[in-house]
Amino acid sequence: MDEDCRNCPALCETRNRIVHGYGDVGADFLFVGERPTARADDVGVPFLSEGDGDEAENENENENDGTTLRRILERLALCDATSPADRPTLEKVYLTNLTRCRDPERPPADEEIGNCEPFLNAEIRSINPEVLVPVGERALEELGTEYTTTPAEDLSLPDAHATTIRGRGFALVPMIDPREQTDAQTQAWLEHFAELMASDYRQTKGRRER
Repeated sequence: MDEDCRNCPALCETRNRIVHGYGDVGADFLFVGERPTARADDVGVPFLSEGDGDEAENENENENDGTTLRRILERLALCDATSPADRPTLEKVYLTNLTRCRDPERPPADEEIGNCEPFLNAEIRSINPEVLVPVGERALEELGTEYTTTPAEDLSLPDAHATTIRGRGFALVPMIDPREQTDAQTQAWLEHFAELMASDYRQTKGRRER
């Protein structure tokens, strides 16, 4: 992974660091968000949030009643609750984003997502997970288009939240951004994913039907 990528000049001016993937390199479950959080941009670990020990992010990202991805993973026994806030110990889980760099004022442009696509593709090939978890609408759009035969207009949140979509080589289990989830939505996703984990989910690879 390029630690000094300059493919997106505008993001090079706003980022603190490039945030590549993090976690268990033998993971069964690969979570993909849209862009690094403010805390991730400081530390270098995807999905870190104020609820995991950082200070408040910008005004667009810190006012919510949701949870954090770490808390969800802890409840599934996929993250060691005693591990450091900035270096979570993950089991069977790998975390990454569509883009590696952060602009604090705006989401990534289509061109910027395209520039980062080789990094994401390399991670997916290397990790070779059983299940992809798109976190948020943008990740669902990108992964759904690439890895399923489901029409794009049928892939949207919140409808796809806590469902399993059979794809080309992977199962997709979409998730609303944890910071935007209601308690009911969090519980629904936890129950659905726990049921998936208890099943023979490794048989999902190669299925092409939804």
